Amino acid sequence: MRRTAGAAPRLAGALAIVLGTKDIPLRLRAWDGSEAGPAGAPLLVVHSRRALRRILFSPGQLGLSRAYVAGEIEAPGDIFASFGALSSVGKFAESGPFRRPTFRELGTLAAAAVRLGAVGPNPAPPPEEARVARKGRRHSRKRDAAAISHHYDVGNDFYALILGPSLVYSCAVWDSPGTGLDAAQEAKLDLVCRKLGLQAGMRVLDVGCGWGSFAIHAARRYGVDVVGVTLSAEQAELARKRVAEAGLTDRVEIRIQDYRDVEDAPFDAISSIGMSEHVGREQIGRYASRLHALLRPGGRLLNHAISWNAGPAASDPDSFIPRYVFPDGEMLSLAEMVGALEGGGFEVLDVEALRPHYALTLRAWVDNLERQWDEAVRASSPGRARVWRLYMAASALGFEAGTTGVNQVLVRRPGGAEPPLRRTAWL
Repeated sequence: MRRTAGAAPRLAGALAIVLGTKDIPLRLRAWDGSEAGPAGAPLLVVHSRRALRRILFSPGQLGLSRAYVAGEIEAPGDIFASFGALSSVGKFAESGPFRRPTFRELGTLAAAAVRLGAVGPNPAPPPEEARVARKGRRHSRKRDAAAISHHYDVGNDFYALILGPSLVYSCAVWDSPGTGLDAAQEAKLDLVCRKLGLQAGMRVLDVGCGWGSFAIHAARRYGVDVVGVTLSAEQAELARKRVAEAGLTDRVEIRIQDYRDVEDAPFDAISSIGMSEHVGREQIGRYASRLHALLRPGGRLLNHAISWNAGPAASDPDSFIPRYVFPDGEMLSLAEMVGALEGGGFEVLDVEALRPHYALTLRAWVDNLERQWDEAVRASSPGRARVWRLYMAASALGFEAGTTGVNQVLVRRPGGAEPPLRRTAWL
């Protein structure tokens, strides 16, 4: 028989304040084994009073996230059901920065902490929080390199478990939900090649080349020469190894280099797949102008980027994603991205929205992580694995709800040969 007395009812009341709702949409189990909340709802287990202290000192998304990353809160069942329930109510359903509790609500939270014996100092953030990567002038070369290292230099073995053999860390293109992740990623890489109009002998720049998957595909299938640039030392090391194993060292060069420092123009085409989210709103105009300058007249740029769809763009530096996943990352709206590219001198050729495709991709990554959980923990840390589980599951729900999207914007530098009359040339 489940116990209904104990810490859980008071804890449920505190969580309701944080969520901005009257009743929590979860079944809550406290550290003493007591439970509260609707029967049959997704289960959330609170292992430690320390979790409540985190919520008291950082009420909102950050406190809850820290408790989850530290292992003090657990969603032991369907992660999508648990996070979906959280994101469907109150403050978690709002777009923009998380609204802080009122002074009266903070008093109620403090009283709950006293009654539950949870009073104490503010626990130190989990070590996975990006403290070093958020120091210095925002979007300076040094700070951008630290931010990229925080996210990508967490172990190639860890990423291989999540991404699978394709080692592609961006939205795949699915013919159907049953396509399979590897086939969907190959379809995406080939779609980018066709949109760029790649032909043998062309010179291509891959901005944010990751582990070299696009560069290898383009060189092997289309006979082009590729320069791939990344700020991640671990990515570059594995990308070079993969290029050598593919026998393509004469066609693919992988550099640890900021795109702003690329000087050996011109290029016939540029791919930027899942990179421009790191550029930032203040720098996006300079990004567009710089890539325009690197292209020869008539050359095409394919910009593949996540977009913010939920009304006016808002960024909360104290939310989970900037603190733990993408320091200094910013999602722009599609209108902002297209405006920046046009402002940089580009002509828009095509825009394709891929929002449902990213939900499928993220669910496949979460499945890979959960099936290989012990290996992922050994390849990184328990906290790092929980960060990726939380961010990927929550992101999938955001794409399914339509608050976030992902778009491929194909543009060209004016001049040179006219592009095809119809987009069927690259479909």
